[in-house]
Amino acid sequence: MFKNDLIWMIIGFLGQGFFSARFLVQWIASEKARRSIVPNAFWILSLGGGATLFAYAIYRQDPVFIVGQGAGLFIYMRNMILIRNETHMKSTKSE
Repeated sequence: MFKNDLIWMIIGFLGQGFFSARFLVQWIASEKARRSIVPNAFWILSLGGGATLFAYAIYRQDPVFIVGQGAGLFIYMRNMILIRNETHMKSTKSE
């Protein structure tokens, strides 16, 4: 295995680790709240993991993986924008 391939494999596993950690974060937050919730950290880990896996997919030149992760990145980013807008609206109402 070439050094470059090993580095990209590590990047791929790192992305998968971020992506998997989001489910643990969501589960723990839901257990604490005693109801199903999706914390902001879920979307941050989704974006970080998705971006890392997207880069890995481009390196692998895998069009199925590229399209799947690319679509996910759009969704994660949109959710983060909606959360930011909601937070901004709440802060301007309290002023």
